[in-house]
Amino acid sequence: MKVLELFIKYKYYYITGIKITLLLSFLSLAIGTTLGAMLSLLKLSRIRFLRFISTIYIELVRGTPMMVQIALVYFGSYVLMGVNMDGFLAALIAVSLNSAAYVAEIIRSGIQSIDKGQTEASRSLGLSSSQTMRHIILPQAIKNILPALGNEFVTLIKETAVASTIGVADLMYAAKIVQGGSYQPFNPLIIVAVIYFVFTFTLSQLIGMLERRLTHD
Repeated sequence: MKVLELFIKYKYYYITGIKITLLLSFLSLAIGTTLGAMLSLLKLSRIRFLRFISTIYIELVRGTPMMVQIALVYFGSYVLMGVNMDGFLAALIAVSLNSAAYVAEIIRSGIQSIDKGQTEASRSLGLSSSQTMRHIILPQAIKNILPALGNEFVTLIKETAVASTIGVADLMYAAKIVQGGSYQPFNPLIIVAVIYFVFTFTLSQLIGMLERRLTHD
């Protein structure tokens, strides 16, 4: 059976996998960005304990594979709390926590890229530290980090493929179903690879356009 015919025959599974993959990626990026912003502010805090907690979390998450993190959340929920967690929820929690560590470093670098003279100038005008951060530093930092956040989203789309290991019906899970139904081990993976490439290539081009526009502005 040819690749196109295979896709048409099993399109329901692939379309479902696309929806789950994109939903998981979007939600994980939204939650991860929120948590990452908090972690970045903790890491830039003047309080040593807060910096220590943030640093430990970021290094632990970035130093362990996402597959291990998903397994820990999924199986750990039952071992520690006696709760049989839904696979999608476990993947969402794990991917969001993973993304938060990377986003935290992106935001931190964006904040630190702003000239310190602007902070001193705003403080001399009577703005508090929180007002300076909210009105002066963060708006400029966000503009600088938007391309990097876009690249993080591209990475998330690919990395969520490991969610299939705990039964989440994403694109990789769809490929496994089609492999079993069609007795073809190779062609279903070709279809998934093409779908992933289309998503990531399109997003990369859009991010490139955004980056050029921001540079021009």
